[in-house]
Amino acid sequence: MEWMWAENTGPVIVVCAVMAAVICAAAALFFYREKNRIYRMACKMMDELLDDKAVTPSGLKEGETAVLSGKAERIQEKLRAEIGQAAGEKEQVKSLISNMSHQLKTPLANIMMYEEILSADGKGGRSLSEEERKHFLDKMHVQSEKVNWILNSLFKMVKLEENAIVFEAGPGLIRKTLLDAVNLVYEKAQKKQIEIGTEYFPDCLLYHNPKWTTEVFANILENAVKYTPEYGKITIGMRRMEMYTEIWIRDTGRGIDKGELNSIFKRFYRSPDVENVEGSGIGLYLGKLILEKEKGYMNVASVKGEGSCFSVFLQNCRN
Repeated sequence: MEWMWAENTGPVIVVCAVMAAVICAAAALFFYREKNRIYRMACKMMDELLDDKAVTPSGLKEGETAVLSGKAERIQEKLRAEIGQAAGEKEQVKSLISNMSHQLKTPLANIMMYEEILSADGKGGRSLSEEERKHFLDKMHVQSEKVNWILNSLFKMVKLEENAIVFEAGPGLIRKTLLDAVNLVYEKAQKKQIEIGTEYFPDCLLYHNPKWTTEVFANILENAVKYTPEYGKITIGMRRMEMYTEIWIRDTGRGIDKGELNSIFKRFYRSPDVENVEGSGIGLYLGKLILEKEKGYMNVASVKGEGSCFSVFLQNCRN
């Protein structure tokens, strides 16, 4: 019996062995082809990444190829975002250099002209009187101050944009901050006989940095004085709200065209209507940056030919 069983099972074992060998060979071939397919797909995706072409999706929801394809797409998106950011920063630097050159060109040219006039005094021609020399020296001083102001404003602007400055804000009484700003422009207003008055303005604690916020108010007031004709009026007032306090500055100047209201807070923007008036296009943009650091904001309402009203909103603090 034992001999007969062994004789009958022999062919079965052979068949099983052959089938196992076939299955193993088929499995090996499948995995070999799958490995080659993944390798070819990976090479294709890497080539598409290097050539900045859209990565071809695998079309599968699961599996090694699908995972690899998804990661390749994410890498490509990240690379494109970084390249786009670098290109944007490059354009910003070019724009900044161009605008700096434009802003400094006129005062530097004026300084050189006055220096040449003073250097030529008494050489082969009429000598300047003491009054004339003082006149040109005063003009040189004004232009030098303008260059200094533009450079300081540019440095502040860049530092704020790049978060390269320690900006501390906290509860502070707002009336002194505003008074400091008024004092900076009061002499210019007097020369044009422009009245600066206030409406309801109680002192209160607002979240701000006194030094930087003084600059915000001073820039707004300086523009108000600059664009308001002689014998005009500038009025300052306050409106208390639940979370914010509005400090508004209204003038009787030339006003701003409705189509430009969203542009005046952009860096270096200057209206075509005031091209012949001294200015840099930095002040309002700088003020916007400062207020953002203080969790505040600024807006404007204006009627062409009647005047403008700039509103600064600062967060309330508990008294």
